[in-house]
Amino acid sequence: MAILDSKGRLFGKVNILDLGALLVIVLVIFGIFVFPGTSSTVAQINAKTVPIEVDLVVRGLNVRDPQQLFANGLQKGGKTKVIIRNQPYGEIEIKSIKVLPRTVVVSQPDGSVKELPDPKANNFSTDMLLTLDGKAQVTQDGPVLGNSKVKIGMPFELEGFNYNFNATVIDLRLQS
Repeated sequence: MAILDSKGRLFGKVNILDLGALLVIVLVIFGIFVFPGTSSTVAQINAKTVPIEVDLVVRGLNVRDPQQLFANGLQKGGKTKVIIRNQPYGEIEIKSIKVLPRTVVVSQPDGSVKELPDPKANNFSTDMLLTLDGKAQVTQDGPVLGNSKVKIGMPFELEGFNYNFNATVIDLRLQS
């Protein structure tokens, strides 16, 4: 009796291609469960957790009445949901919020320029400066909130009861 017959069967019973496919499937399953690979988190196990303050600027938020935002949760001492790089971080405390005045630059007769309040009455654009207060893990690459590194210039998406808008990180302060 031959080991491999004319139809490609091993010992006349098992097709060698079927045996190869079965072997590949078993090796893949073994590899998934025995060697699952590395975790995809940015934070390191030995990273220490410290309080962090993140300053955000909101430019040109189109809203008719900014006070309605403040009445429904976007206020000092309140909490807002934060999404960083399309990854939900969770809720974070709002330490302070300041509405920035809308101004225009006006040339003066002597050639200098002055920054004066914007006289437009139908301006539905609001600028704000927000400070968020949370806890971050400090790694060798910088602070990490959730699984996302936080750096100056990054966009944060803020979401609450009646708002969802983007802001940009302009400052980070790690508390030691």
